[in-house]
Amino acid sequence: MAWFKRTSLKINGEDKKNDMPSLWVNCAKCNEIIYKRELAKNKYVCTSCGNHFRITSKEYIQVIYDEGSWHEEFSNIKSLDPLNFKDSKKYTDRYKAAVKKTGLNEAVVTGHGTINGRPVAAAIMDFSFIGGSMGSVVGEKISRIISVAMDKKYPLIILSASGGARMMEASLSLMQMAKTSAKLTLLAKAELPFISILTDPTTGGTTASFAMLGDVIIAETGALIGFAGQRVIKETIREDLPEGFQTSEFVLEHGFVDIIVNRLELKNKISELLDFFAPPEKSE
Repeated sequence: MAWFKRTSLKINGEDKKNDMPSLWVNCAKCNEIIYKRELAKNKYVCTSCGNHFRITSKEYIQVIYDEGSWHEEFSNIKSLDPLNFKDSKKYTDRYKAAVKKTGLNEAVVTGHGTINGRPVAAAIMDFSFIGGSMGSVVGEKISRIISVAMDKKYPLIILSASGGARMMEASLSLMQMAKTSAKLTLLAKAELPFISILTDPTTGGTTASFAMLGDVIIAETGALIGFAGQRVIKETIREDLPEGFQTSEFVLEHGFVDIIVNRLELKNKISELLDFFAPPEKSE
């Protein structure tokens, strides 16, 4: 009879299983299981029901701009904490965690590139950075890229994805509504087109300022668009809200946006609008 003795313990309770990342994702609307590569090829639009998944600023740049044409501006500007704000955690800690998670310095990416060969400046918000909240740096970066558009005579796009003003900066955040709106007035006086794109979600102070000031306002299919939350509105008016309230389709029906565009058609639709706004060529 043979006897065996374990000389070393190779498995312990502290060992962690290295799971491979999931290759599939469930659609929140139709519950269809979708292969992630196929979803990416379809620009993160469900191939079964057309549901638009939330995507990052980097992915929106890939959707809208010609490959390799994007040039980022003002990426080094970072938020401070002038109010020494703290709720469940310090604002500085929350900010550092957002930078680590997203690889961004703020909730908006600004720059310029070409769309079907035409140069266009843009501010593209990112909901994954503290809910796309609009702080003082978001307002500053948007204001600066508007200046770039005016200097270079470029059309401007602002793509909104935001939960509203950043509460950790209080009134400093609210001031960005007036700041960006005033800057867009200068853009209008320069006769340069501004296309506003509303994605899921576009709410709060963003909706109450630059998001609704476009020469053309585009909404993505199925996006949540509004100012106050549905619960707050319902408690205020003490009535049930209509079906589809604050969706792109509801907002279009009531005249607050001009057109709803599927993400698969977004680049070409922007290009068509830019052609429409382009000044006529001068004859010899």
